[in-house]
Amino acid sequence: MPCLIMGAHGRLILAQERILIVDDEEAIREVVATLLAAQGYNCTPCSNAREALEHLHTSTTDLILSDLVMPGMDGLKLIELARSHDRDIPVIMVTAMHDISTAIEAIRRGAYDYILKPFEKDQLFMSVRRALEHRRLVLENQHYQSDLEKLVEERTSQLSTALEDLEESYDCTLEALAGALDLKDAETEGHCQRVTALTIVMARAMSVGEAELRQIARGAFLHDIGKMAIPDSILRKPGPLTADEIDIMRTHCDIGFKVLERIPFLKEASEIVLSHQEKFDGSGYPRGQRGDEIPLGARIFAVADTLDAMISDRPYRKALPLQTAKDEIERHAGTQFDPKVVEIFLSLPDSIWLELRQNYTAPFPLHSLKEV
Repeated sequence: MPCLIMGAHGRLILAQERILIVDDEEAIREVVATLLAAQGYNCTPCSNAREALEHLHTSTTDLILSDLVMPGMDGLKLIELARSHDRDIPVIMVTAMHDISTAIEAIRRGAYDYILKPFEKDQLFMSVRRALEHRRLVLENQHYQSDLEKLVEERTSQLSTALEDLEESYDCTLEALAGALDLKDAETEGHCQRVTALTIVMARAMSVGEAELRQIARGAFLHDIGKMAIPDSILRKPGPLTADEIDIMRTHCDIGFKVLERIPFLKEASEIVLSHQEKFDGSGYPRGQRGDEIPLGARIFAVADTLDAMISDRPYRKALPLQTAKDEIERHAGTQFDPKVVEIFLSLPDSIWLELRQNYTAPFPLHSLKEV
């Protein structure tokens, strides 16, 4: 490629354009070279097409002036081979053949212009200037496109970083909400992290996409956020709840949903919060949804929530064996749980659940849970 420099008014110009003059007649080569050199061009004469091609492969050229009829390779073949080397290089045919079909063929092969011998020097200069201006505009456009692509790539990278930072800020907010709930309901401390980790593993095993997985993770993480509005006298009551207290406790699904649905990035997650107590057979609450009416994230969460509850210590009992939890979940497939989710759960090795239970006994950042 020729050397581009910044000229007046910020325009890119070619630094002393290089012209290849190809003609088997030495006198014509010398005359054309002398005329163009006087105009400030760097001219290289060649006696045949092959010599010209060798020069093209070793030196930069901005324009080719070529005779049409030459011994060996003719000018038409030279156009084809020159443009295969540099598709943007302009070629001006200079010939004594007054044949319109030949001129058309030269243009079809990619010639920029066609000059008949004998020619006026002003005609030569004008054709050369036009061809080089055309090349300059082509190169400017290429540089513009290259700079534009680079700018788009930089802006895309900056936007991606900004979105990642924003998502991390979102997750920090969610962690603060979950931390506040842990302080209010110390009995289930760490439950949000553990059940989210279990939910993510099953969702990935079901080939859930990353975008949906993020929403499922957030819904699982915040499933009990509505309990923030439940009175401590009910939430921390050591004995069984009365019927009225059970009704109040069940409102936490609607409360959590109403809190989250107004937050744009949590709207999808809010549906999981609303539906996390639904059962596959329709006997759950608050809407009595059944089967596929229940969001997939809520159906996966239901299995994860039961698993964590059974294999974790509670004030009223010690953690149950993993096999006991698996048997209980399998027994309720089709009633409490989605059979497809249960099938995926049972197909995964026990080591996964035991490892997660061990590693997520303490609070973890939400972004770490997504990497399980």
